[in-house]
Amino acid sequence: MMHFQDSLRFTAFALALGLSATAAQADELVLGLQQEPTSLDPTADATASIDGMMTQNVFESLTIVAENGEVGPNLATEWDVSDDGLTYTFTLTDAAQFHDGTAFDAQDVVFSFDRAMAEDSVNPSKDIFEQIESVTAMDPRTVQIKLKNKDAFFLFNMGQGDSAIVASESAETNNINPVGTGPFKFDNWTRGDRLRLVKNPDHRDADTVALNSVTFRFISDAAAATAAMMAEELDAFPGFPAPELLEQFEADPRFRVNQGSTEGEVILAINNAKPPFDNIEVRRAIATAIDRDEIIDGAMYGKAIPIGSFYPPHGTAYVDLTDAYPTDSAKAAEMFETAGVAGQTMTLRVPPFPYATRSAEIIQAQLSDAGIDAKVENVEWGFWIDEVYKKKNYDMTIIAHTSPNDMGNFARGPDYFYGYDDPKFTALWESISTEADPQARDALLKEGQQYLSDQAVHGFLFQMPLLGVFRNEVEGYWSSSPVLYMPLKNVSNG
Repeated sequence: MMHFQDSLRFTAFALALGLSATAAQADELVLGLQQEPTSLDPTADATASIDGMMTQNVFESLTIVAENGEVGPNLATEWDVSDDGLTYTFTLTDAAQFHDGTAFDAQDVVFSFDRAMAEDSVNPSKDIFEQIESVTAMDPRTVQIKLKNKDAFFLFNMGQGDSAIVASESAETNNINPVGTGPFKFDNWTRGDRLRLVKNPDHRDADTVALNSVTFRFISDAAAATAAMMAEELDAFPGFPAPELLEQFEADPRFRVNQGSTEGEVILAINNAKPPFDNIEVRRAIATAIDRDEIIDGAMYGKAIPIGSFYPPHGTAYVDLTDAYPTDSAKAAEMFETAGVAGQTMTLRVPPFPYATRSAEIIQAQLSDAGIDAKVENVEWGFWIDEVYKKKNYDMTIIAHTSPNDMGNFARGPDYFYGYDDPKFTALWESISTEADPQARDALLKEGQQYLSDQAVHGFLFQMPLLGVFRNEVEGYWSSSPVLYMPLKNVSNG
């Protein structure tokens, strides 16, 4: 599921934060990270930065997704699929064990999936397990998973952090002391500052892992991020928070700047269950008031691609729907008037990420031009998770949905924070998710994009780019992100 991410002088701010110089070592890597999570368990929290640090580094899953989006073996070395597409038989590696010395076998897979599918599960992507009928350990190295219906994304989903394999002995404390089977082990976490991983010498691929340690530094402020990179206290900042500051790195021969693609749709999310937003005409009026190009120029300094529905522009099924609601403040004002909401107050509760806060200020002005009294509330991430994501206590918000193949969010019903419940779309998503033929599935995905645009479920803004700054010595880091995680076992630092 979900993914969620200037004014002080650089040197002064760096000193205020107590940034300490870190000598670059070939076997060490120090990465800047904008968002610090409140938990380290990807199977229990939707915060994207958990996957960025933990998934396929500390925790592993049955499969793994490569940078090109292809699914490959991981804890499962191979698998067979029945002719009807409903039964998957996985052969497990015999060369894995958990970091605390606990053995890894088929029972761990059964435990992990039963835990994710349980009625009281807190897994952030419980929907990807809904098609599973049963998970059975055939023997210590063989697991059979039977599905209720065909699932076109099943093997892909089995490579996500939500599907990480955990042990019953350590699952309850993975939020603060993560124990997995991956090539790196959790070392320590200084909240508000940094988290450190160290190489797992017992991993089956340990001989090919170049790094002995990886340290994540939590720096949300753009000025501090820039100062740390310029001082070479960081080796890289893969998700650099300030596109307007990239020019100085492009001009510095010590660094390279990457602009890649992600799966992150940035949306003006609208609470469809709350009046007046349950009125499609109000949502269409909001869509008409929005000027994406102005938002991209102001919030992202032009470094993003506009979207008109919920699907990435680099995808094979992409339909350009950005002209579905041409920007027209006067027409939007008339639409608000007709709907009886002209002059009303609409509140944007936004998390503390530059793309969100900057976009909110621009959208506030655009809605004001259309006769709406828009108010912006900047809230902390924990508050956003609790009040917006969990309790649906909001009018509108701005968030990047960074999970791949996540159009199914609109089929999650009224309990999901969208407050959107549409049987027609739910049926369409069922067809999409069970269609094995790629071309037929793309046709259905195009239909889904059109439907969500017609319904103006949200204000669809832009696709989040992957903007990163790297010291030239850092090699092997993905330039684009088809998933939420970044495997570090093939990364080196000079």
